[in-house]
Amino acid sequence: MTRTGVGRSQLPSPSRDVPVTPSLLAQAIVDSAAETCASITESRQSRADDLRRQMEEVVRWVTGEAPPNGGGRQVVPPPAVAQEYVQMLRTTLLARLASFDEIDGRELVRTLARLDELCEATKRSDRGRFVARLTGADSADAVVAVAHDIRSPLTSILILVDSLRRGCYGPGDPARDRQLGIIYGAAQGLSNLASDLIDAARGEQLSIGPAIAFSVTEAMSSVAQILDPVSEERSIPLRVHPPAADGRIGHPAALQRVLLNLASNALRCTESGSVSISCVELAGTRVEFSVTDTGPGIPADVLQRLFDGFSTDRLSLRFSRAGLGLAIVRTLLDTMGSALEVETAPGQGARFSFQLDLPLAR
Repeated sequence: MTRTGVGRSQLPSPSRDVPVTPSLLAQAIVDSAAETCASITESRQSRADDLRRQMEEVVRWVTGEAPPNGGGRQVVPPPAVAQEYVQMLRTTLLARLASFDEIDGRELVRTLARLDELCEATKRSDRGRFVARLTGADSADAVVAVAHDIRSPLTSILILVDSLRRGCYGPGDPARDRQLGIIYGAAQGLSNLASDLIDAARGEQLSIGPAIAFSVTEAMSSVAQILDPVSEERSIPLRVHPPAADGRIGHPAALQRVLLNLASNALRCTESGSVSISCVELAGTRVEFSVTDTGPGIPADVLQRLFDGFSTDRLSLRFSRAGLGLAIVRTLLDTMGSALEVETAPGQGARFSFQLDLPLAR
C-alpha cells in the first residue's frame, strides 16, 4: 500500500503563501507544522490536503499574521483543529527548539500562549465538547448512546428487507432477492457491530442472567436463520449439526451471541466450501460447540496475537479491526466458565471451539 505523506516541502514556505515574521521561531513553527502533517498523515492515513490546510491556518493564527484574503493581525477567530494535532505541533516545536542556541524568550512565551489559547478554544467548540464527552468520565455512556442510535434504524431495515425477501409485498425476483440479501447481510453486520460496541462499553456490567432450560437445536438453528441471507449471497452453505440430547440448561442468549459472532466471521472469511456449526456431547453433561470453515486459515503471526484484546493490527483478516467481536465472545465465554480455542492451518480453514457444562433439562 502506498501512503501519501506531507513532506516539509509540501507545506507553503513562509516567503510565499504563509507570511510569518522573519525569526528563527517563526520558521521553526512552519517546519514543525510540516513535520506534524507528515507524522499524522502517515500514521492515521488522514487526508493530506485537509490536514495541510488546517496546519496552514494554525501557523497563520499562532504567528499572528493575517490570512491571504486580508484582515488585520490576529483579528480572525481561532481555527477549528483537533486538540491532539495542536498538542503534537507543540511537542514537535519544543523538540526542534531544543537544538537552537538562541531564541527570543518573549516571542517563545507568546507562541506557547497562543497554542494554549488555541487548545482552550477547541475545548469550548461543539466538536471539542463532543470529543470531551467521548473521552471523559462519561465516555462509556456516550458510546452506548451512539451505538443505540445506530442499531435502532438497522433493526427496522432488517425487518423490512426480510419481509421483502419472503415475498410479503409481492412476487419475488431472483436478481432483486440477491440484492436484498446483500443489503440484509450488510445491515446485520452493522447491527452486530453496534451490539458489540454497546456490550464492550458496558464492560463489567455485561450479564448473561440465570441458567434456563432451552433447546440447543433451536439456538443453533436461530443463528443459521439469521445468517442465511449472508450464506446465500456468498454461495457458502452454512450447515448445522446439533447434539442428540437437545434439551439443556444454560444461557441460550449468550450462546447464540457467541455462535453468531464466530459463524458470521467464518462466512466473511470463506471464499469457497462451507461453514458448519456443530455441537458434540462429551463425558457427562459436558458438550463442545465449534464453528469450522474452509477458508484460507489464519496466518501464524496473526494467530499469536489473536487474543491480545482490542488490537488494531491485521486482525481485520478475521475479526473486526477494533477486535470488538472477539472481545465480546471471550467475555461471554469467561462468564459461562469456558474459553475459546482455535485450530488452523494454511489453506485448511479454521476451527473455533469451546466447551460448556449443560445439564439435561427434565
